[in-house]
Amino acid sequence: MTQPYYGPDEDQATIDIERFFLAGDFVSGVGYGVQLVLWASCALYLWKQQKRGRKTGFLLCYITLLLIVETIFGIVQARTVQVIYIDNRNYPGGPWKYFLDTQSLAINVMFYATLFLITFLCDLLVLWRCWVIWSASGRKTAYAVMVFPVILLVASFVMGTIWTLQSSHPGLSMYSKEPLAFGTAYYTLSLGVNIILTILIVTRLLMFRRSHLEHLPAEHSQQYLSIVTLIIESAALYSCFAIAFLVSYALNNPINQIWLGFAQAAQQVATYLIIYRVADGKAWTSRTMNEAAMTSIKFNARSAGQRGGTATVELTTDSSTTGVNLGGDVESAELREKEK
Repeated sequence: MTQPYYGPDEDQATIDIERFFLAGDFVSGVGYGVQLVLWASCALYLWKQQKRGRKTGFLLCYITLLLIVETIFGIVQARTVQVIYIDNRNYPGGPWKYFLDTQSLAINVMFYATLFLITFLCDLLVLWRCWVIWSASGRKTAYAVMVFPVILLVASFVMGTIWTLQSSHPGLSMYSKEPLAFGTAYYTLSLGVNIILTILIVTRLLMFRRSHLEHLPAEHSQQYLSIVTLIIESAALYSCFAIAFLVSYALNNPINQIWLGFAQAAQQVATYLIIYRVADGKAWTSRTMNEAAMTSIKFNARSAGQRGGTATVELTTDSSTTGVNLGGDVESAELREKEK
């Protein structure tokens, strides 16, 4: 006796899309939980230091805005699943057909708008970190380095706006031909910005690592020049998942829903990790590089003095591990000259 079939009447491709759609929602939910924990940790650090300057308050408002938008995104996703699979399960053609036919509904417009806004806010933070790290080489150098990423970011904002509007048109979705083209262009630009910024940040830190690592004390090199630091500061975590999503989305493979959940969560986790390092006083600043360079000079001078027996100048760096001051630097330093 054969088992009767109680499954849906849709074709296998549609069933696969619905499966990955629900799996992507699960991934986003797990990512939201991680983000909530990281937000609480960052907010606690920043709240304790709010009297140290405007930058602390700005970062606190920034991560709170990020959490609010992500919360709306999560609510919209949950409501979308309810509307598709519970309220309209018997829609002609199935739940997924209903989803594609009702893209102009408020919940779907909010889905695209919040996803676009979250991505843009996170891109802005990585852009700022790249500026901070390269400004140690001089403002002119930093301006020259930042021109191209800024142009790409503006282009991605424009393309993302068009993608959001096109995807929410009646009868269209992010998987329709025209929105798919705009969406691929948008995510290519957004990913391009992140990859370029990641390369710029890692390149600058590796250059500094190569120049000063052998002359720095172990605790300083571990805090500022470790592989983990390079990954966090450059937001490389997001780039890996974003590439997987972009490729699967461009190929219109349904697994892109899972990669979208990972990429969207990973981008914000990377953002919170950067903010956490800033709040904890471990993030790179232009002063950090200058202090590390002075520490390197101190060790070189001490070594030369021990070999030659001549008078040396010792430069000592005392850095606090927490705090954001009024000038915008995370760490304070006092340079003292001692003549032996």
